Amino acid sequence: MFPKILATNIALPPYTRSTEDSMPFVDAWLSQHPDDRFREKVRRLFKYAQVDRRYSIMDIDEVFKETSFEEKNTFFSNAFIDLTHEALKGALEKANLLPTDIDYIITVSCTGIMIPSIDAYLINLLKMRQDIVRMPITEMGCAGGTSALIYAYNILKNNPGKKAAIIAFESPTSTFQHQDWDMANMVSAAIFGDGAVCAILGESDELKPAILDGEMYHFYDEIGMMGFHVCNTGLKMILDKSVPEKIETHFHDVLFSFLNKNNLTIEEVEHLIFHPGGKKIVQIVEGLFHELGKNIDETKNVLREYGNMSSATVLYVLDRYLQKDIPAGDYGMMLSFGPGFSAQRLLLQWRK
Repeated sequence: MFPKILATNIALPPYTRSTEDSMPFVDAWLSQHPDDRFREKVRRLFKYAQVDRRYSIMDIDEVFKETSFEEKNTFFSNAFIDLTHEALKGALEKANLLPTDIDYIITVSCTGIMIPSIDAYLINLLKMRQDIVRMPITEMGCAGGTSALIYAYNILKNNPGKKAAIIAFESPTSTFQHQDWDMANMVSAAIFGDGAVCAILGESDELKPAILDGEMYHFYDEIGMMGFHVCNTGLKMILDKSVPEKIETHFHDVLFSFLNKNNLTIEEVEHLIFHPGGKKIVQIVEGLFHELGKNIDETKNVLREYGNMSSATVLYVLDRYLQKDIPAGDYGMMLSFGPGFSAQRLLLQWRK
C-alpha cells in the first residue's frame, strides 16, 4: 500500500498586514537610501509582487527595528514552538489520531537556528512516543516541504503500518537585513511571509492522495543560485536573478523525465501543486503549463494571500487540494525548487 497524505493543517502567526498597509513602513526604511530611482524601483517590487497580504511572528515595528541576530532568533524560536504545536495538534485531530500514533516526526525550517530541534519540544508538549524517530531538516530552503514528503514516502513504503508527521515552519521576516541594499534582500522583503503547517502521512482506506513516487533533480554547478550567507547580522539572502530562466531551461528535464519514468504524460496529471517562489517564477511556470492546458491557480492564490513562506508554502498549496472534492484516480504532481540548486518532484494519485 502506498502511503497517503491523511491530513494537513496550517497555523498562522498573530500579526498580519496587507502590502498596502505595510508601505509606510517600507517607505520609512527606504528613506535611508540616497537614490530616488532605487527607492522607486523597490516600491514597484512591493506593488507588483502579487502578494496582497503576509503574516509575521512579530509586529511590523519589530520587523523594521534594527536588532541583533540573537534578538531576531529569539522571536523565531518562541514562535516556532507555538505555531508548530498548533499545526501538529490540528492535523492530528483532522486525521483522528493521537500523538502516540506517530512513528516518525520530520521537522523542516531554514530561517532560524534552534538546538535542540523543534521536534524535541513537540515530543514533550504532546507526550509523543519515547521511541519516535526524529528527522530535523534544515538548509533545504523552499524545497524543504516537498523534500520532507519524499523522505516520508521512502520511509513509510518500507515500513507498512507506520505513520509520519511533517511539520514546516518558516519566518523569513526574522532574516530581514536592515542595512543590506542588495536586490536579493529587496526581493525577499517584497515576497516573503511567515507560516507553519503540518501534514500527516500513513495508510488509509479513505479517498486520499497516495504518494506513488518522489525524486530530486540536482542542477550541476549552480551552488550560488540561492541560499543564505550567515553573517553577524543574521541570515543574508542569496538569490540569483537568473533563477526563473534556469528553471525554464531545465523544465523539460525536471518534469517530463519524472513523468516518463512513471509511464504518464502531462495530459494525465490533473492537479499541479507548485511552490510559488515569486512572481517571475510563477509567470514562467504558468506559461509553460498553460501551453499544456494546465493551471497553477492555487499556487497563485497562496502567493497572493500569504507570500512565499519558504518550505511551508507548497504544503499550504497542498492543503488547498485536500479541501477539494477530487475524484478517485486523479493524478497530482508536486514541484518545488531550492538551494543546491535542485528540484523536488512528487507524484500523487487520489485513491481509496
